[in-house]
Amino acid sequence: MRKLFGTDGIRGVAGVAPLDKRTIFAIGVAMAHHVTSDGAQPKIMLGIDTRESSEWISATITAGLRKGGAAVESAGVITTPAIAFLTRTHGFSAGIVISASHNPWQDNGIKVFGPDGYKLADATELAIEEEIFKILASDVLETEAVPPEVEESDRAEYVLALKAAVDGLSLDGKRIVIDCANGAASSVAAQLFAGLSGEVRIHNASPDGRNINENCGALHPEVVAKMVLAEKADLGITFDGDADRVLFADENGKVVNGDAVMLLAARDLKERGLLQGDLVVATTMSNMGLEAALKRSGIRMVRANVGDKYVLEQMIKTGASLGGEQSGHILFSGRSTTGDGLLTALLLLDILHRSRKSLAELTSDLKVFPQVIVNVKVREKRALDTIPTVVSSISAAEIDLAESGRVVIRYSGTEALARVMIEAEDEALMRQHANAIAAAIQTELGL
Repeated sequence: MRKLFGTDGIRGVAGVAPLDKRTIFAIGVAMAHHVTSDGAQPKIMLGIDTRESSEWISATITAGLRKGGAAVESAGVITTPAIAFLTRTHGFSAGIVISASHNPWQDNGIKVFGPDGYKLADATELAIEEEIFKILASDVLETEAVPPEVEESDRAEYVLALKAAVDGLSLDGKRIVIDCANGAASSVAAQLFAGLSGEVRIHNASPDGRNINENCGALHPEVVAKMVLAEKADLGITFDGDADRVLFADENGKVVNGDAVMLLAARDLKERGLLQGDLVVATTMSNMGLEAALKRSGIRMVRANVGDKYVLEQMIKTGASLGGEQSGHILFSGRSTTGDGLLTALLLLDILHRSRKSLAELTSDLKVFPQVIVNVKVREKRALDTIPTVVSSISAAEIDLAESGRVVIRYSGTEALARVMIEAEDEALMRQHANAIAAAIQTELGL
């Protein structure tokens, strides 16, 4: 059972274990020992987001990596999927991103990619953890933390690769508003979306170390939706802090989430004969309405555990060419090894360009079942099926909802939260049971 790694790397409050300097240094040493190097000196590609803690964490993990025998190259402030791309393209032994994605500025995290650009397997993360704890139990001394030199050309190369992925793209004179969440997308968005025969207005691209995700970005998609209406735009695009996720707003100011993006992408791929097995991989959090809409188009949907790495595992297992999460991680097999918000945005714009339809038109038949998510802060993540009151409340909900709804209870992989998700045709019944289950969890495990 992993203790440090969650569904998306190691995450916590910057400066507090496991993101204190001593543990970060140990993480660097352990990483250097576990990456693939074929007997040669391992080389690590490193990137950071815009949090004020990212630079000192980068310098500290670099010291640990070098202590472990690795060479380090930094791309500076850059998106998470860019590091996956650069790691794979240039034969690095691993890629590391210092980012806590959609979390508040006080948090940070360490995400790791293998030499193939894919996130590490759970077994590899467990082996790294074991060494980290051994290092912490020893008397290994930290060496001085020195920030690695930044290679500016890495960012430009990534932008060129994105543009090449959607050759001939045009905005057709449309007005687009983009919310960069004051995060990593701020470093590349202006360059990426320039020259596409339309008007692009970029917002929240002035990071100050503490404003990442603050009332903006994919965590607050209603913000870009309001921008669309206020600026009479044709489309809104909003990224999270490290730009591996993206959400949209249509021309009517309606938020369009990852489920809707998967629907229109799946239909487009199928129409062009590119949807392998007529299959889409979603997660347990995707709405029943997506499943129904895909079925009407002759497309089957299978569900994976929450986390884009688990979606990808299921895609590889089933041969699916498309998968993703309601939260905005979208994966296109053969185009990227991880969720890439910038790539997804370009591909969606390309669909709009080729179809000559608006986003509202392309998603008009997606009937979304009412869904509620209640988050409960917990002091520990005890197995919920061992707590009688929680089991009883879940059972009561499942009996009441029968085939007209779904109940999904899980712990967050990145925060100390239990998430209670229910969707059903009967909204009042849905909320009643969601609150009852949340109350049971709060009584047993709440802070």
